[in-house]
Amino acid sequence: MDWGMENRLSQLIQADGRCLFLPIDHGYFQGPTYKLEEPGKTIEPLLPYADGIFVTRGVLRSSIDPKKSKPIILRVSGGTSMVGNDLAHEGITTSMEEAIRLNVAAVGLSIFVGTDYEHDSLLNLAKLVDEGERYGIPVMAVTAVGKELEKRNARYLVLCSRIAAELGARIVKTYYCEGFEKVVGGCPVPIVIAGGPKADTALEVFEFVYDGVQKGAIGVNLGRNVWQNDYPVAMIRALREIIHGNATPKQAQELYDCIRSEELKSVKAR
Repeated sequence: MDWGMENRLSQLIQADGRCLFLPIDHGYFQGPTYKLEEPGKTIEPLLPYADGIFVTRGVLRSSIDPKKSKPIILRVSGGTSMVGNDLAHEGITTSMEEAIRLNVAAVGLSIFVGTDYEHDSLLNLAKLVDEGERYGIPVMAVTAVGKELEKRNARYLVLCSRIAAELGARIVKTYYCEGFEKVVGGCPVPIVIAGGPKADTALEVFEFVYDGVQKGAIGVNLGRNVWQNDYPVAMIRALREIIHGNATPKQAQELYDCIRSEELKSVKAR
């Protein structure tokens, strides 16, 4: 592996082989997402606990202080919206030259396997990998499902993840599912767990993250389940303990409850 590629990956994947990525790229197709209306304010208290930020160039430039940033995974695909005909009809929206200019640690894009635009999205990935390998910038492939959340099963996700790895992705972001060990076992590059819509409880998140890591994921790329939580700092700190401290879901819940209680006391004391 070239020095630049290895250096960038080591910024994202920590010495213990684990990572906690915080995505705030949702606006590229959802617009002003709940609790992400002002992304700079949302992530400021969370940055100390994240290993990397997944973000578009617009929000990176407008909302993240370059003097206080974390390693950046730059979202480089888009061109669709929630009100358009098909979320799968994405293209490359940001050049590799721009990624270099922004000094990013990696770039990321979505693939849409099994849709009318499968071919286009997979060629987007292949071309992006060609450019990334040329300049020593790793590519993270996101196994997107658009609005079809029922696709999040092991048979589908192992197919998507393996194809992404075969085309050269250095990291694959995919969903946790029943039989997740099959997804990890069929993918020869590191997998990080996507979150999807906000879960009903913090414990539910702790449980699927813990199980996913035990089954071979190197970490998470969770957004809404962190910053849409009423206590996002407690949430990200508890998740960090699972990923980097090998905490169990019960231990993570206890830490979450403790930090939440401290925050409530602080608010009442004002």
